[in-house]
Amino acid sequence: MTDLHVTLLQSSIVWHDPSANLRHYAGMMATIEGPTDLIILPEMFTTGFTMEPALHPETMGGTAMLWMKVQAAKYQAAVVGSLVMEADGKFFNRLIWMNPDGSYHTYDKRHRFAMAGEHEHYEAGRERLIVDYRGWRICPLICYDLRFPVWARNQNDYDLLIYTANWPDKRSYDWRTLLKARAIENQCYVAAVNRVGTDANGFAYNGDSCIIDPGWRHTLYHVEKVEAVHTETLSAAHLQEVRKRLPFLRDGDDFQISR
Repeated sequence: MTDLHVTLLQSSIVWHDPSANLRHYAGMMATIEGPTDLIILPEMFTTGFTMEPALHPETMGGTAMLWMKVQAAKYQAAVVGSLVMEADGKFFNRLIWMNPDGSYHTYDKRHRFAMAGEHEHYEAGRERLIVDYRGWRICPLICYDLRFPVWARNQNDYDLLIYTANWPDKRSYDWRTLLKARAIENQCYVAAVNRVGTDANGFAYNGDSCIIDPGWRHTLYHVEKVEAVHTETLSAAHLQEVRKRLPFLRDGDDFQISR
């Protein structure tokens, strides 16, 4: 297990304009300095957090997937973010993990945000995803999943927890606090990417993208309100030392999620 270089792309999102957004992200990626292993984009990064999935749905062989494949190969890094995805006549808020070799993994958002009607338009995910990548075990989740710690509970099966989000600024205190809690209780790094700007429904987003340490060093990076590209190096040795000196995970409860 070696150190992992993680790049956060905190960006505004042009409402319902996939082409404009993909061009913008490509320009942001071009500013990445130094090596990176993993590039994280916001939730629904081609459209914004829309409840009109039929307007601009992606498919598993569509434009956004091809774009992710090209970028992952170009930077020799995994590219991760969620899309409005149509499959078998249904819609999903689907996270895509695109590897540099063009292979990929998917995770469908488990917890749909009922206050916005997400449960009326998108199918719920059923399975959590753990990706083995360059010696790290990584669990990617989406936005509202953050409020449900049982779904993120580390059973000593991951080292890095990722959240990709469109989390409004009115609840930014919750976002910052819960991300720290997930890092502490799961003894893992947390890398979280949220958007900035204002969407077509008038909701503003503060960003607050960040990387949080598994112990002792607290928040390694945090940025709010502005677009930003930042790469942080996650120390494998530090993670192992935290878990060795404070072996809390071994005392956790066994459980099963039935719903």
